[in-house]
Amino acid sequence: MRKVQRLFIVLVFIAASWQLAGAAYIHVKAYVAQKLLETAWNKTLQGEKKVKPWSWADTWPVARLQVPSLKQDLIVLAGDSGRNLAFGPGYRFGTAKPGDKGISMISAHRDTHFNFLKNIKIDDVIKITNDKRKSVLYKVVEMKVVHQDRGHIALNQSGKNLVLITCYPFDGIQADTDLRYLVYAKQLI
Repeated sequence: MRKVQRLFIVLVFIAASWQLAGAAYIHVKAYVAQKLLETAWNKTLQGEKKVKPWSWADTWPVARLQVPSLKQDLIVLAGDSGRNLAFGPGYRFGTAKPGDKGISMISAHRDTHFNFLKNIKIDDVIKITNDKRKSVLYKVVEMKVVHQDRGHIALNQSGKNLVLITCYPFDGIQADTDLRYLVYAKQLI
């Protein structure tokens, strides 16, 4: 009987260690990716085009997103596929580029790069710097939770706007969720 108990304890320990390692891996990968993206971003600012942060990447840095009040500084990737979001925030193709007329959309995972959005407040400033070193300041004007099927955003709006998108709820146990947390910001003049 003691051997069965010991075996059970060892198996539980192994299973728990496996789960903890998996959870840590996501955060380590997100952190390391931002360090590699920083190098690619610096080359982009020096004039190189579509600089791959690692040899097998099919994306490249397109902007830097900063939220000074929350001490956030992230490199934004071209495209917001799930594959890209594993490494950093992604700019949604087909939306306005930051600073252009219309809505620019950037997405990231709630448990890594956009976890800080749970602490963002109305009037917080978001700074986006593009690959030409042009910086645009936005002021947060609204946050809301929407169902992914009913949260359509009209892209042909006047003005220069930014929407940050992540899954909701923050720190949720369930990996897939139908809810999205949207942070709306308007460009400061």
